[in-house]
Amino acid sequence: MKSIVIFASGSGTNAENIIRHYAECPKARVTAIFCNKPGAGVIARAQKWSVPVVLFTRENCQQEGFLDEQLNLYRPDVIVLAGFLWLFPERLVKKYRNTILNIHPALLPSYGGKGMYGDNVHRAVLENGEKTHGITIHMVNEKYDEGEIILQESFAVEPDETMDSLTDKIHKLEFLHYPKAISKILGI
Repeated sequence: MKSIVIFASGSGTNAENIIRHYAECPKARVTAIFCNKPGAGVIARAQKWSVPVVLFTRENCQQEGFLDEQLNLYRPDVIVLAGFLWLFPERLVKKYRNTILNIHPALLPSYGGKGMYGDNVHRAVLENGEKTHGITIHMVNEKYDEGEIILQESFAVEPDETMDSLTDKIHKLEFLHYPKAISKILGI
């Protein structure tokens, strides 16, 4: 059975969608959620599905030791970033090269980089009058949003779009395509 470990910081809608997708899969399972915010909604979502949660601090993340040991316990075949906003530690990127995926709410390379997430991206798309918007699923490297692109999906931005309508359309694409990309990396 392949092990999927998810890193998340927020409400956990993408994480729960991935957990649900693999709950009955005979080939892979979400084995743990790693979270850097003690009050994040993803914790309750993980508990609902009986998925263990590993809480960590910025210090735990940056220094060799805690995260490394915890990841060794779960032996991930793929690490999935689902709303995890910190730059992934370089030592872990090197150790898990080509097995760490991220999803970004824009068509990279546009609207990528530090600080470009969620509403910040959608606001920029609207302010710049973009005609298309979408998601990018990419491998994680040592820089924000610059890893190899695995998949992109887009939609037309309508004249009456709002932040909420863009968010809804992005979530639909994320929920549909992130599990597919994970399965592709796992070879299942």
